[in-house]
Amino acid sequence: MSIFSKLFKLFLAVVFFPLVPLCLLLGYYQVHLKDNILETHANLAEMVASSLSQHIEDLTWRLAFAPQVTQQLEQQHSPIAVLQKALDANPDFVLLAVFSKDGIEKYRASKDSALLAQFPSLNLQGDPALSHTSAQPELSISRFDIVAGRPISEFLYPLENGDFLYGILSFYSFLSRVQEQRIGQTGHIYIVDASGQVYAGAHQNAPAFDMATLRRAFSSGSALIKNLKTPQDTYVGAFASTPILGSYAVVLQLKSEAYRSIYHTNIILALFLLSIATLAYFGALTFAERVGEPIEALSNAAAQVSGGNLDVHVDPEIGWGEFKRLINAFNQMTADLKDYQVLRLQAQVSELKEQVFRSVAHDLRAPLLGLQGYIYILQNGDVSAEEKQKYLQLMNEAAQNLSSLLEDVLDVSRLEAGMAQVQKQSVDLKALVQEVLDVLRPTAQQKKLELAAQVDVDRIPADPKLLKRVLTNLVSNAIKFTQQGFVKILAAQDETSYTIQVQDSGIGLTAQEIKGLFHKYHQVHADQPGFGLGLFISRQLVEAHGGTLEVSSTPGQGSTFTICLPKERV
Repeated sequence: MSIFSKLFKLFLAVVFFPLVPLCLLLGYYQVHLKDNILETHANLAEMVASSLSQHIEDLTWRLAFAPQVTQQLEQQHSPIAVLQKALDANPDFVLLAVFSKDGIEKYRASKDSALLAQFPSLNLQGDPALSHTSAQPELSISRFDIVAGRPISEFLYPLENGDFLYGILSFYSFLSRVQEQRIGQTGHIYIVDASGQVYAGAHQNAPAFDMATLRRAFSSGSALIKNLKTPQDTYVGAFASTPILGSYAVVLQLKSEAYRSIYHTNIILALFLLSIATLAYFGALTFAERVGEPIEALSNAAAQVSGGNLDVHVDPEIGWGEFKRLINAFNQMTADLKDYQVLRLQAQVSELKEQVFRSVAHDLRAPLLGLQGYIYILQNGDVSAEEKQKYLQLMNEAAQNLSSLLEDVLDVSRLEAGMAQVQKQSVDLKALVQEVLDVLRPTAQQKKLELAAQVDVDRIPADPKLLKRVLTNLVSNAIKFTQQGFVKILAAQDETSYTIQVQDSGIGLTAQEIKGLFHKYHQVHADQPGFGLGLFISRQLVEAHGGTLEVSSTPGQGSTFTICLPKERV
């Protein structure tokens, strides 16, 4: 993950994390706000129920004519005139009647002939309201009903002589006044019985929901109606019990209107949160770019410096504040490091030249001095033919050593200049190994070393001259540093590569000695003859073949040099 991505995500997390509890708090607040709105509906329903209770209490004193009815009955007179006068004085009285204590109608009066037709004969025998009123001598109001398109209710009032005054009371005007009370544009107040029947006249507001819907709301156990669904809309509201047996005052309003302010608040909050999210996104983007760009530039530059590239330069203009000063300091540091590297490189080159000069000069001086001495003896001395032949042989060996050194130095120059050309061909590896062993066998026999080979590879694609030189260098080095035991050449192959190993039982190498083993002019044991170029040249030749040359060794237990050449794809 890039620095930019990390900073971007970090800034977004810092901005959005506080919004999570804020959103939860707003959600909690809105739930309670909805309940508060419904509580307002519940208070209104309680007010309607209280108003209905007051309306019924008013009915008690409007029955002040009841003693006159009792008087007429005790005098064996018809109370119809008194009943008719009461009907005229109370417009909401639809029908008045007198019943015996057994529930048999004795007298009736009505100002509405149509209504009388609806009740041709009344019989309250066995009616529980009659027994209830007998047990508790007070006004009893029965449930609502709709008769002739009018919402009515029946009442019973005990008379002093044991009879009952029965009446039908119209609630049309009361319900009309109640329904005139509106909550917003869609909120209405209804009087509903326990079965869900809404009491409303033919000319009053008709509800949009059925009885079963209201029954489910009443059975919920809560006075708040939070979700009253109809095929078209969803309503909310509340209900309260009324003094009328089994009836409720219900306040209902369209959910969309009741919660309109909440919805508007939600929209405002959503826009607010969206604005915050947008600003946070672009703020995080800008912040990450402003902070991440100089950091990433410095990080990449540091990686290049670590890889050895001191020419890297970071543009100070991408930074700001402390970053700009940091970039300037970094650029100054790389410039100083470059100068230091140049000075150090010059010192190393000078030291290397001196080291090479000392090494090569020493190795050149020995054979040259030998040649000069032998030439002086031959020119000025009186030597026998046998001595002359010996001196000539020594001069030849000195010349060969001098030629070998010069050849190694030239090989190093050619390898470093990339001029070493590899001419690959199919090489008989067994024969090549045997040639190397035959050349070096006398030297091994002088030290009584076992010189052996196990080659399980027939032919190998390589430059025979260069490969032979590599094996000769490795085997001759192994013989040089092995005092007893063996020197072996092992060759094998697998699906992807050829492996040639030169093993010995010599003095071995430490981990510290292995580190500089393949460097130019490096000799682990300076007291041994050589120029410190053989292993460097050998590795370069193997790498020119596309392979590798590695060593593993344990001090006192010998060393193993491994050549790995990849198989070429057909």
